[in-house]
Amino acid sequence: MFGRQKDLSEVDQAKETYSEYDSEKIEAGRHQESSYNPREEEHDLQEGIRRGLSARHIQMISLGGAIGTGLFLNSGGNIATAGPAGALIAYCVIGLMVYCIMTCLGEMATYMPVSGSFNHYGTRFVDPSFGFALGWNYWFSSVTIATELAAAATIIEYWKTVMPSAVWSTIFMLLIMSLNLIGVKFYGEMEYWFAMIKILIVIVFIIIGICVSTGGLGDQVIGFKYYHEPGAFVGGAVGTISVLLSAGFSFQGTEVVGITAGEAKNPTKTVPRAIRNTFWRIIIFYICTIFLLGICIPNDYPDLTGGDGSSATASFTIVFKLAGIEAGADVINAVILTSVLSAANSSVYTASRTLLGLSRDNNAPAFLSRVNRFGSPYLAVIFSCVIGFACVFVSIYSASEAFVWFVSITAVSGFISWAGIGFVHVRFRRAYVRQGRDIKELPYLALAYPYTGIFSCALCILIVLGQGYGAFTPEFDAVTFVTNYIGLVPFFLCYVIHKIVRRTKVVPLDEVDFETNRVSRFEVEQDEAEEKRRTIWQRIMDIFI
Repeated sequence: MFGRQKDLSEVDQAKETYSEYDSEKIEAGRHQESSYNPREEEHDLQEGIRRGLSARHIQMISLGGAIGTGLFLNSGGNIATAGPAGALIAYCVIGLMVYCIMTCLGEMATYMPVSGSFNHYGTRFVDPSFGFALGWNYWFSSVTIATELAAAATIIEYWKTVMPSAVWSTIFMLLIMSLNLIGVKFYGEMEYWFAMIKILIVIVFIIIGICVSTGGLGDQVIGFKYYHEPGAFVGGAVGTISVLLSAGFSFQGTEVVGITAGEAKNPTKTVPRAIRNTFWRIIIFYICTIFLLGICIPNDYPDLTGGDGSSATASFTIVFKLAGIEAGADVINAVILTSVLSAANSSVYTASRTLLGLSRDNNAPAFLSRVNRFGSPYLAVIFSCVIGFACVFVSIYSASEAFVWFVSITAVSGFISWAGIGFVHVRFRRAYVRQGRDIKELPYLALAYPYTGIFSCALCILIVLGQGYGAFTPEFDAVTFVTNYIGLVPFFLCYVIHKIVRRTKVVPLDEVDFETNRVSRFEVEQDEAEEKRRTIWQRIMDIFI
């Protein structure tokens, strides 16, 4: 009790000391002339937004973002394409890159926790045209809503065909839209339980995988048998490189932590904690999983290349069957269904918050910035859902080639967003130091600046440019070329059109605005006082969840 009173007194003292100072600086920052956006001072970027995501929500959202349908459905195909060792190397490379990106985003998001996140940072720290293109490019990934809804309807049919797929997609869409209209707290609560289910099934799989490989379950001791025959690699270095894009697609969604910073309680502590733990989660839930899959299943196993994405051919299901657990297909099917719905829920959230940020940066119609009494940008939610739902019917009733283009746009747009985060962070830190600011005042510091941003940006660009090599060998294929690189068009088209219409210029480092909507020194002190009140049990649990 006395300790709590002491902490509260520290907060009161900090408030008395810094509130006047911060209010003066923030007020000055809001009226500071800046070339990045001539009209941004007209309103607060966070006006009407509620910080309804608690520490447990942020932790689970960060974890749920690192466990997606890609892990359940794509991992087996990657092993068949590159071999167990090749797939493992690809996942290690992408995992390292994703962690670097997360630390870069974390540094900016904790200093300036706003809705819209990295597209707003692109507008403020680089160039309004760059922020416009980065934001709309990321929003275009809302077509993944169609992918997830169509997949959910297909999964339901695994048990029994009750209604047409379009009806199931409509039901799921209305449910997810309703949850996002109610408020961010309900979104966080849903993601909390979705992530909990995914964590449990991955942990169970790791245990079963170890038992299968050591002979505890199944009819033989496998060990590293399949590394020798049929082999650890398929296609050599080319095979490994070819699955980098697919492996990266499996990791997409981890950046949602930065987007939630604008609605997080105590963002200077909860966001860095979630990002730091991302490293261990990548190792446990991705590296360990792909390693065990490669040990338990040979790369020439027929069902790995089924290509239908059903739970019957999911790599997790194969391991369950090898262990003699016949109910594994039903279990994995149910988990994949929750994972798909979680992904659709996150897609609606990120798409709507991206539109909100674009609107408040004057890069989208003003009506999209309106929020309801729950703090939800309801028009941005509805607009994103309508576009995503329209793509559902394209996927069901139109040619399959058109839907392949949607998927290509989504995968490439994710890598463009990651590359943009790394580039923006380098500009952020350069401008911060140029203006004589002390980096020790940043609530969270990115790992190994500037190498993390440069490495992640360069690798993303190389993967995007190299993923379409199949269009050039053995002879040039125009259709394959367009399909592989169509995802680059939205970003560059948005950038060029905005640059021509608005005639924007790159923001000089000396004129970058670091004051508007930045976290105040009082908020930092308040978050630190909250941190002191955390129990030892809470600190231990943060390591695992």
